[in-house]
Amino acid sequence: MMRTTTGNASPASRGRRSFRLAVPSILWAVALAASLVLGATAVRAEAPTAPPAGMTREQFDSLVDAISKAVVERLKAEAVQTPAPDAAVKPRSGKNAPSPKPEIVITPPKPGPGEVAIFLQRAGKVAMAFPVLGRQLDLVVGGLGQDSNGGWGIAGFVLALGAIAAAAVVAEGALRRLLGTFRARLAVGADAGQGVRSLVHLTALALLDGLGLLAVWLICNAAGAWFSGDTAQDKLAEAVLMGIFAWRLYMLVFRIVLRPDLPAARLCAVTSDDARTMYSRIATVMLAIIGGRILGRILFAAGTPPDALAAWQVVVVPLYLAFFLWLVFGTKAAASQWLGGLGTAAPLAGAVGRHWTATASAFFVALAATQLYSAISGRVQVGGAMLLTLTLVIGLLIFETLMQAFVRRLDSQLLGRTPAGDAPKLPDVVARCVRVAVLIGVVVTILEAWVVDVLGLASADQWDQITRSSRTAGITLFLAFVVWELFKHATAPYMARKSKGAAEAIADGEAAAAPASRIATMMPLLRVAAAILIGFLAVVIALEDFGINVMPLIAGASIFGIAISFGSQTLVRDIVSGIFYLTDDAFRVGEYIDCGKAKGTVEGFTLRSIKLRHQNGQVHTIPFGQLGQITNFSRDWVTVKFNLRFARDTDIEKLRKAAKKIGADMMEVAEIRSEILSPFKMQGVVDIIDNALLVRFKFTVRPGNPAMVQREAVKRLFKVLPGLGIEFAKDGATVILQTPAASAEGAPAETATVAKQAPVPVAAG
Repeated sequence: MMRTTTGNASPASRGRRSFRLAVPSILWAVALAASLVLGATAVRAEAPTAPPAGMTREQFDSLVDAISKAVVERLKAEAVQTPAPDAAVKPRSGKNAPSPKPEIVITPPKPGPGEVAIFLQRAGKVAMAFPVLGRQLDLVVGGLGQDSNGGWGIAGFVLALGAIAAAAVVAEGALRRLLGTFRARLAVGADAGQGVRSLVHLTALALLDGLGLLAVWLICNAAGAWFSGDTAQDKLAEAVLMGIFAWRLYMLVFRIVLRPDLPAARLCAVTSDDARTMYSRIATVMLAIIGGRILGRILFAAGTPPDALAAWQVVVVPLYLAFFLWLVFGTKAAASQWLGGLGTAAPLAGAVGRHWTATASAFFVALAATQLYSAISGRVQVGGAMLLTLTLVIGLLIFETLMQAFVRRLDSQLLGRTPAGDAPKLPDVVARCVRVAVLIGVVVTILEAWVVDVLGLASADQWDQITRSSRTAGITLFLAFVVWELFKHATAPYMARKSKGAAEAIADGEAAAAPASRIATMMPLLRVAAAILIGFLAVVIALEDFGINVMPLIAGASIFGIAISFGSQTLVRDIVSGIFYLTDDAFRVGEYIDCGKAKGTVEGFTLRSIKLRHQNGQVHTIPFGQLGQITNFSRDWVTVKFNLRFARDTDIEKLRKAAKKIGADMMEVAEIRSEILSPFKMQGVVDIIDNALLVRFKFTVRPGNPAMVQREAVKRLFKVLPGLGIEFAKDGATVILQTPAASAEGAPAETATVAKQAPVPVAAG
C-alpha cells in the first residue's frame, strides 16, 4: 500500500495527489508482470539458456514458469486502487472534513489447473521419459564393463557376484542341515504341552537359525572387501550383498513362524505342505522386491532424471502386484488355516483368514495404486503411508501368532493350578493387555502417517502437540483397562456359574448343584460397582489431563443424581432394599426360596430386582422392594417328614425295626451317605383313621437333594415291607355279609360261602 504525504495541502488536493501516485504504480506493476511473462517466454523461445548442473531442461522450464506465475499473482494481490474524492463535498462550518479511507481491492488469483489435470500432465511427462529410462539402463549396463579401467569385465563381474550370493545361501542351508539332528530334538521338546520348557526349546531353535544368518553376514562382509572401490561395479556389488542379507533376515521371521521342516515347533496351525508352499512363495516374492529396489537405487545413483525414475516405478509396480497376487492365490489354504487359528483371541485376524483372497488382494491392489500415484505425482508420502500400513498389519499378524504361541505354553504350564471352570488364566489377561497396547501404538502410527503426511490435516508440530496433550490421558485410560482386566481375573473364580437350580432339579428328579457362596452371590454387584468406579476415575483424570475443569461436571452430576432420587423413590427403595437383603445374606444364587408372591431358585439379580426360576420353568422378576418375608429352603439343613398309610393290623414294632434297617442300609451308599445328616427312621403313628394307620417317617439331609433321598427311602419300603407281612392300607372298606340262620344245617354253609367272598371296597365319602 502506497504512503501518502501530509502537509498544508487541502484534503481534496491530498486525495488527487494520492490518486495520481497510485495510477502509475498500478500501471507499472502490470507492465512489470507483463514484461516478466513475455520476457521469460521470449527467452525460452529465442535463446534458451543452459539449465544449471543437475537439472534437466524440463525441470528448469517448469521452475521458471512457476516463478513467473508467482510474481504476477503477488503483484496483482498487492495492487491498491484509491477512488478519486468527490469534488462537490465541502468542509462543514469552516473546518477541514476528514479524507475518505482508501478502498483496498484485492484481485483473486486465477484458478490454476486442478489435481486431475496436474496428474495427467505428470503422467504425460512420465510417459515421455521412457526413452530416457532406456538410455539410463544402457548407461548402467555399459558402466559395468570396466575392462579398460582394471575392472572385472561384465561377464566376470556377474559370475563372481552370483557365486558369492549362491555361497551365502548355500552356507546357510548347509549349516541348517549340519545341525538337523540337534534341531529335530529341540523341535520335539517345543510342543505346546511341554509348558515353559518348550519356550526354551523354541528360543534355542531361533538361535540356531540365527547362526545361519550370521554365516550369510560373514560371507557378504568378506566379499564386500573385494568391492570397496567407488566404481559402478563396487556400488552394485555392495547393494546386492546388502540385499541378500536383508532377504535372509526377512525370511528368518517367517521360518520361525512356519517351520516348514519342523512341524513339532510350528507356531501356526498350518499343515506341512501348506507351510512349505507359503514359505517358498514368500521367499520368491521378497527376492523379487529386493531385486527391483536394488536396481531402482542404482538408477538413482546414476543420476537418472526424476521422470525416468517415475517411469521405472510404473514398470516394476505392476510386476510387484503380479507377484503379490500369485502369493495370495497360491497360499489361500495356508493363510486360512493360519489366521483362522488366531480367531479365538483375535477375531479380526480370523475374519481376514476367512476372507483371505478378497482382503489380501484389496490390500495389495491399493498398495500398487498408491505406489503408482506417488511415482507419477511426486507425492511419495501417499505410497509411503500405504506401505507402512501394510507392513504394520503384517507385523501385527506375526506378533499375534507369537503371542498366542507363548500364552498356550504358559497356560499348559498352569494347567491344574488355576480354579476349575472357564476362568481366564493370568497369561491370557497379560496377553490381552499387551495386545491392546501394541494395537494402540500401531493405530497411532498409521494415523500420523495419513493425517500428517498424506492428508495434511495437521502439521508435524500440531500432531506432536496433540499427542503430547493426550499421551497422559491415553496412559490413564490404558492403566484403567489393565486394572479392570486384573480385577476380573481375580474375581472370576468367585463368580457363580449357571447350573441347574434346586427347583428344576427337584422337578427333574436330579441332584441340584450346591448354592453359590455369599461372595459369589454379591460378586456381580461388586463387579458393577468396580467398573463404575474405575471408569469414572479414569474419565475424570483423562479430562483433567486434557485441561478440562471437571468440578462443574461433578457438581452437575450430583444435582442430577439428587433430582433422580427424588423423582424415582420406588427405584431408590428397591435398590436400598436389595442392599439390605444382600447384607443380611437372606438368599444366594442357586438357593430355593419362597417370598410369598412366588417361589423358585434364585438365578440372579440386578441392582433393582431378583430373578426366580420356578420348577415348572417360569421366571419371576420381583423388585426387592416387594419381596417381603423370605423363606429359604436351601440353608444349612432340611428335615423331611412324610406320612404313609398301613393296614390297621400292622405290627408297629416290626415296622419300626424295618424302617431303621432301611435307614442303615441307605447309609452304606456313598452317594446317599454324603447327603444325610440324620438317618431315615420311623417317627411313629400320627393318626388312626377308618381303615388304616397313618405312620410318619423322617430324615435330615443337606439342602439341595432331599427329594432324591425320599424317593430312595420309599422305594426300599415298598420293596422290603411286603416280604415282612406288612401291608399298605387299601382305599375303601371291607364289608362281610352274613345272613341270619334259617336252619342249623344251612347256616355254616352260607357263612362259609360269605366268608370266602372277597372284601367289597366301599368308596370313601
